[in-house]
Amino acid sequence: MPAQQETFDRRSIPPGATESTFALADGHAIRRIDWPGADGGRRGSILFLPGRGDFYEKYLETLDHWHRAGWRVTAADWRGQAGSGRLGNDAITGHIADFSVWTADLAELWKVWKAQTPGPHIIAAHSMGGHLVMRALVVPLVDPDAVVLSAPMIGMAGPPLPLAVLQAVAKLMTKIGAPTRPAWKWSEKPGEMPANRGALLTHDAERYADELWWREKRPELVMGPGSWGWVERAYASSRRLEETGAMEAVQVPVLVLSTSADRLVSHEAAVRTAQRLPKGELVALGDEARHEILREADPVRSRALAEIDAFLDRVAPAQMQ
Repeated sequence: MPAQQETFDRRSIPPGATESTFALADGHAIRRIDWPGADGGRRGSILFLPGRGDFYEKYLETLDHWHRAGWRVTAADWRGQAGSGRLGNDAITGHIADFSVWTADLAELWKVWKAQTPGPHIIAAHSMGGHLVMRALVVPLVDPDAVVLSAPMIGMAGPPLPLAVLQAVAKLMTKIGAPTRPAWKWSEKPGEMPANRGALLTHDAERYADELWWREKRPELVMGPGSWGWVERAYASSRRLEETGAMEAVQVPVLVLSTSADRLVSHEAAVRTAQRLPKGELVALGDEARHEILREADPVRSRALAEIDAFLDRVAPAQMQ
């Protein structure tokens, strides 16, 4: 366990961390940040993947925790969000033609990153990132030694209707208007954050304010609603994960952290995921945690990180040098 650090500047790129881009085969470049472990990365390597509309700056504090534990850490944007361009018709709406675009990007990054970094090799992901990692495991496109999923978007919070019905409604919406148009309203004033957004994400007002600071500091990170095309493809991808035998075939140890107070993704779907995976484990939280578990108030965040550390020590111990 790394020694506790009194302060960490969540509003600056840490010394020793390097920001760069990774060129995909089709020429699209995605942002990444790499940070060697405090002891040279002898503990292994963690690839962190954020959620929809997210950016890695929000998770620097968590990357620091792993860095100090000796992990070599990398985090990367998804194509079409944060500092990795846009795929829709404007700079705010998040759009994708199909989730397989993202899983193909992950497979490409994974192959190169794994070859260049020490093992064991871990994938950690939040929200939509967790969904995409599960898709990549089911295919399979990646072969990590272990996976950590924080509030994974296996299912979305919303009407308790069958996925087929929800997808059909979303598909209709892509036909009666441009599939790239926003699927929900962002705020009364364009570009202004919704007043209740922080209450959906974390109890920690200062950590939430960090996100707003980074959005002002780096305007290219700003993203609002998903498109109707994104919604329809999200439901289609969720149906793929719900297929009989899909998750049951995954033999990778997976730790799922989820909270019953989540109002953005389905806690019930996350619980089912941990139960369906042959090597799945669950850390279930309650009203003390909102969606961004790794950016919660210190007691919750500390518990989550301790659970992750214990899981990785057990299923992916340091390799002999």
